[in-house]
Amino acid sequence: MENDSELQQSCWAYLPNVCLSHVFWWLDDRDRSQAALVCKRWNQAMYSGSLWRTRTITFSGRPSRLNTSEFESALWYVKRFGKYLEHLEIKFLNPYNAVLTRKFQVTMRGLLSHLGKCNTRLVSLTIQHLELDRLVWRNIIKNQFIKNLIIFLKRMGTHLVHLSLKGARVTLEEGCELLSSLSYLKNKSFASEINIEDFFSHHLSIYSSPLFHQTMSTFRNLVILTLNYNCISDELLDILCEHNAHSLWTINIKCHIHDPHGQVVWGMSWANLAKRAPKLKVNFFFERVMKHDSLARILLAEIPLRSISLRSCYFSDPDWSMRPTLTNLLPAYKHSLQKLTLEFNNNHESLDEELLQLVLSCKKLFFLKIWAFLRVAFVERLLQNQAEGKCTLRTMKVRIYTNRYETIEEDRMLRDIFRRYRDLIDSELNYFVIAYPMM
Repeated sequence: MENDSELQQSCWAYLPNVCLSHVFWWLDDRDRSQAALVCKRWNQAMYSGSLWRTRTITFSGRPSRLNTSEFESALWYVKRFGKYLEHLEIKFLNPYNAVLTRKFQVTMRGLLSHLGKCNTRLVSLTIQHLELDRLVWRNIIKNQFIKNLIIFLKRMGTHLVHLSLKGARVTLEEGCELLSSLSYLKNKSFASEINIEDFFSHHLSIYSSPLFHQTMSTFRNLVILTLNYNCISDELLDILCEHNAHSLWTINIKCHIHDPHGQVVWGMSWANLAKRAPKLKVNFFFERVMKHDSLARILLAEIPLRSISLRSCYFSDPDWSMRPTLTNLLPAYKHSLQKLTLEFNNNHESLDEELLQLVLSCKKLFFLKIWAFLRVAFVERLLQNQAEGKCTLRTMKVRIYTNRYETIEEDRMLRDIFRRYRDLIDSELNYFVIAYPMM
């Protein structure tokens, strides 16, 4: 018994460091702390830098007894392991009142201050959906938080590669000061990925701001840029063409009904950027911007469009038609479109044939998601064309809206279709098709 015990102990004692670190990697913070008490060697393993390079710190926005421990543990972690951090994500979930936003601001002040002093490795920072324009963010709290974040970004700007402040909802001046802080030391920033989707408050015409254009001109190595359409202008495209054409791969653009989107952008500006940045792909995401006239002003033929998402969020308008968009506008991208997402309420018009012809004309299309009023036969025709090699989809997600509560008949027909094309689906498709009552 003693020999067996000694043998078992020696096996753990001589476990290679790489294996021990891998075991610790799978443990959460509480289990790591417990394991570190086993022996001196295991305690040393806990302080391996590879365990602490990536971190997500989550703060609950609801009053609870756990709030205090959340804020304290965040500070404890940064003081102990902040010097190893390379990728940091901060989440503050739906703050309930000003007391919690104040606690968050004070905690972040300490966290960012300590991290700014001890860390030289951070390359990625994500703080999303703060919604600083909400009433729970009193002006004094919001201003102090933004000030602390600006100071931190000035310190980290030289080596920060990725910054996401999606959903911050700040003013034009606040937003430009935050972005400019990345270029504080050298008057230029070499960050490669910036996400400023919903970064500015609603209703702001950012595209006409010289301050915004001046701020964006400091970025010299952008690879991925995510922003709203109310930031897009000929001036911005010219700036990207001049300073980032050598590196730019992707522009993600969100266009929301509540954001200004009536500005005129010339096709020549897009054409020049596409020519200077030959690897560039543009992805558009439309939220309730569905009318053909609005889309035609935005979706210019010169844009190197890779994917498009059009969502009406269940809103129905008898005076609106999707047909011109499907037959006249989107086919202009048949040689480049790879991902297509359509979610709309077309109860007043049948679009099965137009949708099928659009899919068949886009030879590079591999992802298709459609939520609409369709006949079940649409799915069968699409699978038949896939079987005949007329389309090359890899993902097919269809939600067939119906005007009835019961979908028994549609469900039966879809099961029959699945059985007939099961071999094709299993071998080629990520497939999800259902009938859905839309009352």
